[in-house]
Amino acid sequence: MQSIRTAIEQGHLVLDLDASDFAAAVRLTVQRMVADGVVPESLETEVVANLLEREQVAPTPIGHACGVPHAYLEGLEQQAIQFVRLARPINLGAPDGIPTRFLFLLVGPAGAASQHLDSLAYIARLFSDEEFRFDAGEAGAAEELLMALDRFIDRVSAEPVRPTTDSEGLAHTGKLAGGLVLDVKRRWAHYGSDFRDGLHPKCLGSTMFLFFACLAPAVTFGGLMAVETGNQIGAVEMILASAICGIVYSMFSGQPLIILGGTGPLLIFTAVLFRLCDQLEIAFLPTYAWVGLWSAVFLVILSVTDASCLMRFFTRFTDEIFAALISIIFIYEAIEKLVRVFANMGPDTDTPGEFSAALLSLVLALGTFYIAMTLSRFRRSSFLLPRIREFLADFGPAIAMLAMTVVAMVAIRVQSVPLDALKAPAEFGPTVTRSWAIDLLAIPLWVRFAAIGPALLVTVLVYLDQNITARIINSPDHRLQKGTAYHLDLGLVGVLIGICSLFGLPWLVAATVRSLNHLRSLATMEEVVGAGNEKHEQVIHVRENRVTGLSIHLLLGMSLFLLPLLSKIPMAVLYGLFLFMGVVSMSGNQFFERLSLWLKDPNLYPSTHYIRRVSRSRIHAFTLLQMVCLVVLWIVKTSKIAILFPIVIALIVPVRILAARFFTPEELASLDAEEEPEQEETHWSR
Repeated sequence: MQSIRTAIEQGHLVLDLDASDFAAAVRLTVQRMVADGVVPESLETEVVANLLEREQVAPTPIGHACGVPHAYLEGLEQQAIQFVRLARPINLGAPDGIPTRFLFLLVGPAGAASQHLDSLAYIARLFSDEEFRFDAGEAGAAEELLMALDRFIDRVSAEPVRPTTDSEGLAHTGKLAGGLVLDVKRRWAHYGSDFRDGLHPKCLGSTMFLFFACLAPAVTFGGLMAVETGNQIGAVEMILASAICGIVYSMFSGQPLIILGGTGPLLIFTAVLFRLCDQLEIAFLPTYAWVGLWSAVFLVILSVTDASCLMRFFTRFTDEIFAALISIIFIYEAIEKLVRVFANMGPDTDTPGEFSAALLSLVLALGTFYIAMTLSRFRRSSFLLPRIREFLADFGPAIAMLAMTVVAMVAIRVQSVPLDALKAPAEFGPTVTRSWAIDLLAIPLWVRFAAIGPALLVTVLVYLDQNITARIINSPDHRLQKGTAYHLDLGLVGVLIGICSLFGLPWLVAATVRSLNHLRSLATMEEVVGAGNEKHEQVIHVRENRVTGLSIHLLLGMSLFLLPLLSKIPMAVLYGLFLFMGVVSMSGNQFFERLSLWLKDPNLYPSTHYIRRVSRSRIHAFTLLQMVCLVVLWIVKTSKIAILFPIVIALIVPVRILAARFFTPEELASLDAEEEPEQEETHWSR
């Protein structure tokens, strides 16, 4: 360890060395070592030849993007270590299949190899740490590399290694607001860095993508809510609520990576409440306001009593089912809308324009999806320079939307094809003529207290939606470093629901797919290749910040003054974005990975941790149980008892508890693990 630190302190490093192959990298590095006086000029040619010869006999990459070339010759008087970061990774045949970007050149007198063994072991340990690999790739000088070393030492010496754990954020303190206070203290320490870390080009790409990814559901859910509530709550209210709540949440929440938004279950509940008010002949918006206010009170009570600690009983089993349901909803909605475009033509249509419009809608949706998917994976391509690949990958969804919108505008101008565009209102204001503030006294006294019943159901729904999404975002697989804040965020959502209720704005809660896409747009991914040539993208770092959330929702607020421009975006393009979001959010969900085994040759199963430790029949039985739960959730969601949806989600927990009677602890430890074991040998193809 000390020898590595000393080498960096003495300036024995080369950052972003421009070399096209290993031989060039070695020659340029040895030239630098000669210039620094580490290697005698008379031995330069011999050292280079020795390093290249050793590489041909036995490749020196040790994996995790690191290689350790070494040479020990007569005439060298001192041992030396030279750190090199290549501008472009080189494929040197590493055992894990990852191209090599970092080199540690070890040189010294003959017979001194044993003295470098400790350094070699430490290098291997160092680069097995995802955070250090990220820091080493971002470091701009020796000082930053030394700081990365110090952070690594702090991580490996601390318990737990990763701060984002359930035991930290979901412990029951037994004190009033005890968990809430701990959340504030934990996150306050990172408040300044939350803004500094947001000043990065990756955050700009994330902002542009998520702006459209949040605008589309806001307009869509707003339009649907207008239909279900007789236009008393519509698109303007949804956009306004999303902007205000998003800004407040990004500033004061404990987990700013979470995106608040309208969700299907809340939409369904609001529609049921409207019909109930219509049947009882009572005013809807005042009743809605009282239900929201009671819900806000209950949520704040849950927050200050550490009620989120109950999420400890929710495991990966529940998270995977919930995330799968939300992903399928997005994919289903996109496909269903496209099918409806063709269905609306009618069997007897003889208008060429209708068929052209339907066909163009399909092309725009699939084009948006294809371009976004292709560009999002472009960082693994061998084309163009690394910075350009990163730019295209980060801005892929925004580029796809812009490109296909241009295609649509050209088609409309050339062929006059009639397309459905985003139905944005013409001007800012409530959907129906009314004052923004709701008159809470416009309903009888008994209704104000009867609202407690529906409010309890809203509370259960928001509690589950918020906390399950937070658990998914805070998963150890995402390697977040700044800590959790379940109690703080639940209380903040409760306060926001109360404020929205006073002005007839829709209730918002953590939106799973949008939150996952926000996280992934800020993540630095690394591709790992296993023994079976199976590939897997794993998160090595997430740029945790508040700037992206703040920027996204500021843009949403500004969009209220640009409503005519938004109406130029074809709905088909937004359907393509919905499809992209749904498919991308499936990535990393182990339920879908195990589900794919049903279609694979058992002899060609990848050697994952659970396949190595659990029999095939037990794996399929566990997956089948999750599938049954998912189907039941879908049936309830689409039935007349959809208002009971939150209760059905909660019932998945006892199902998981009962599963312990049919699966051994060893099987559940593998199938329901919080994260993939570090020793995972092979991974999944995306």
